[in-house]
Amino acid sequence: MSGQGIEVAATREARRTGLVLAAACVCQVMVVLDVSVVNVALPSVASSLDFSAGSLSWVVNAYVLVFGGLLLLGGRFADLVGHRAAMFVGLALFGVASVLGGFSRTPGELIAARAGQGVAGAVLAPLSLTLIMVTFPEGKARGRAIGIWSMVSAGGSALGVLLGGLLTEWLSWRWVLFVNVPIVVAAALLGAWSVRAARPTPARRLDVVGAVLVTVAVSALVNGTILAGEHGWGTAGALVSFAVAVVVGAGFAWWELRGTTTPLVRFGVFRSRSVWVANVIVVFIGAATIAGFYFASLFLQDVLRYTPLQAGAAFLPFCMGTIVGAMTSARLAARIGTRTVMAAGLALGAIGMFLFSRLHADSTFLNGFLLPSVVASVGVGLCMVANTTLGTTGAAEHEAGLVSGLLNACRQCGGSIGLAALTAVAVSATKHSGTSTATQALVNGYDRAFVVTAGFALVAALVAALFVPSASRAHGGSAPASDGSRKGTTTTADSDVAATG
Repeated sequence: MSGQGIEVAATREARRTGLVLAAACVCQVMVVLDVSVVNVALPSVASSLDFSAGSLSWVVNAYVLVFGGLLLLGGRFADLVGHRAAMFVGLALFGVASVLGGFSRTPGELIAARAGQGVAGAVLAPLSLTLIMVTFPEGKARGRAIGIWSMVSAGGSALGVLLGGLLTEWLSWRWVLFVNVPIVVAAALLGAWSVRAARPTPARRLDVVGAVLVTVAVSALVNGTILAGEHGWGTAGALVSFAVAVVVGAGFAWWELRGTTTPLVRFGVFRSRSVWVANVIVVFIGAATIAGFYFASLFLQDVLRYTPLQAGAAFLPFCMGTIVGAMTSARLAARIGTRTVMAAGLALGAIGMFLFSRLHADSTFLNGFLLPSVVASVGVGLCMVANTTLGTTGAAEHEAGLVSGLLNACRQCGGSIGLAALTAVAVSATKHSGTSTATQALVNGYDRAFVVTAGFALVAALVAALFVPSASRAHGGSAPASDGSRKGTTTTADSDVAATG
């Protein structure tokens, strides 16, 4: 091939890889945006479909719970049928579920549609990162692509709240679901132009039993927490749900260890300190951020009487702060270490969440909501990107999908359980507030939830300060492979694994 032909081919390949990155980012932003885009619309949803205060959280939980429970299975599905096919299946399911949800007439129909979106999201989320890993070679190109992908993930939730406010105010709450249709079309076109039909791996079977067991266990735990908040911790329904969670959870552990030759989760991966620490931390990050968005949205509309559009606009500082934190995270981690960045970011997040608990019925945007938003959002942005880097640094190549899937699954399950627990806390505090006005009772409930949310972030900060490897950097490396062999260069994370046994 002539020099000119080589140059043309290189230009075409660069254009294709750019489109792959765009497709991956559109899929990812749709997945994370759909967790928060409905938050501002929740009061309108409750009024339109007659949700109770306790059951309303299932509009969020139905998505987050199914999404988190099936994330690992979604990654295996992409391996089985191929990346291109999995992308189109996930997008088609997301689009159909969104349309059905937009036309919902009862709470059950909407919750079922949100669960369908969760199934689709469980396919698309791990696939979006996998597309980057197989398209961009190791080094600066892949690092830059993952950085852009991480920024989209960090900012998507905050942007979702703003978009939800705009759609609910100008159109109706149903458009927070219908809006996914043009996004699905855009992602499908980008994928059709750029994503190649990778060869599937039929030798790898799907661990459907493991996926069902973990989803049932987490669902029972969330349901028990909600029932406990509504009717008391000693009620039969709550106790039965907790018992099912324990029994099925133990069954999942046995199945993964002894019952299948193709486990959904290979527990040996947690021998790496960076993996288990990052996953513990991301559980608390998910609980703090997902629940924080939920209660902040309700506070703005139920207490301060903001319109959906005003509530969405009030989250703009949070959106910008998250993006600033995400953009700064990698550079700071390279200079002062991941542990310092994560501990400081999570501490900022805890302070911001606690400041939210100081809001009252006479608060305004400037004298009440702005400062907590800025403090919490910068902290969230710093820790989310640094924690993703920590959790994937040093992973053996054949387990990159597993560790990235674990991070996503733990964040979503943490968010679902945290939201259920804090809904129970808020409902209980509201019922027993003893105040003379309904508005003040709501304030008491929301403030109590924000205090617990701050506690989640503080626990994560302590875990980061105590257990993140002291010399870890954002550069990465390779951790021990599962069979004891080494891939790549030895890193600080490797020595920490060896030291901890």
